[in-house]
Amino acid sequence: MSRWFSRNLIRIYMVLGFTYLFIPVAYTFAFSFNDAGRSNLVWKGFTLKNWQNPCGAPDICTALGNSLKIGIISTAIATILGTLIAFAIGRYNFKGRSSTNLLIFLPMATPEIVLGASLLTMFLNLGINPGLTTIIIAHVMFCISFVVVTVKARIASLDPRLEQAAMDLYANEFETFRRVTLPLVAPGIAGAALLAFSLSFDDFIITNFNSGTVATFPKFVYTAATRGIPAQANVIGSAMFFIALFVVIAGQLFNRKRRVKI
Repeated sequence: MSRWFSRNLIRIYMVLGFTYLFIPVAYTFAFSFNDAGRSNLVWKGFTLKNWQNPCGAPDICTALGNSLKIGIISTAIATILGTLIAFAIGRYNFKGRSSTNLLIFLPMATPEIVLGASLLTMFLNLGINPGLTTIIIAHVMFCISFVVVTVKARIASLDPRLEQAAMDLYANEFETFRRVTLPLVAPGIAGAALLAFSLSFDDFIITNFNSGTVATFPKFVYTAATRGIPAQANVIGSAMFFIALFVVIAGQLFNRKRRVKI
């Protein structure tokens, strides 16, 4: 028995870890089928009507649409700016490079409540009313840090001899970047974009400070929690989880297929 336990200790830890992580997901998915009515805290019976009408709860799809719009716009801006910063820090030596590295990590290390309050103060001092624009600016600010760190790690792992070989074959700098560097860095950029979108879509604290009257999906869930989160929120949460899972699995299969071709 002790030998079996020692041989399978890592597997046991893995099972326990995944069980701990996925219990909330399983609970959310199960209660998306609950015939709950106004409150979704107690199981009252199985039904498919929540999935057939995910917009059944008042204002839930408006909040979801705002979160998707904010997430897509802020992800696009943060990914472009963060990738450029990552290339600058990862490939070039310039005055202030170490200070720039430090500044990039500050939003990640600063508590969200401090960032949210500081940004709100800045917007009010500038005469900017909180709303959709201020949310996007705030999300871009903290998403850039995660994009830079993710893409920079990918850049650091590249073999510079591949680019040198391309230039030896008479490729100019633009062709080398387009045909060699960018395809190699693309998985890191895609991963950074997915991370930025998930952080933006999920954010509540900074959004709550800088949203004004604009409702996002996390704000809707927080407000609804006082009277019982509707089952439609579980439907949307489960759908987002399965979509993210599909994207990750599809990305892994695509990379594996590409490696096989190479």
